[in-house]
Amino acid sequence: QSDPHARRPAMTPSELKQLIESRLPGARAEVRDLTGGNDHFRIEVRWSGFVGQSLLDQHRLVQGACREHLGAAIHAIEIKTFPG
Repeated sequence: QSDPHARRPAMTPSELKQLIESRLPGARAEVRDLTGGNDHFRIEVRWSGFVGQSLLDQHRLVQGACREHLGAAIHAIEIKTFPG
């Protein structure tokens, strides 16, 4: 039986970018690995779906796009969002 808290394999910045862009259609994401370990990322997302959303809600949308990987393959993320 697998441990639900077991660490998943690391994600590359490219994989995380593709995941976010697939879950937020039309979004443009830039993802940087902050530590070289593929588990701490800086994510910048520009998306028209952010228009009219609070900053907190914008960040929640990005977190939701990669939720199943947070705490597993992804240890930490720094998010910056831009409507439009």
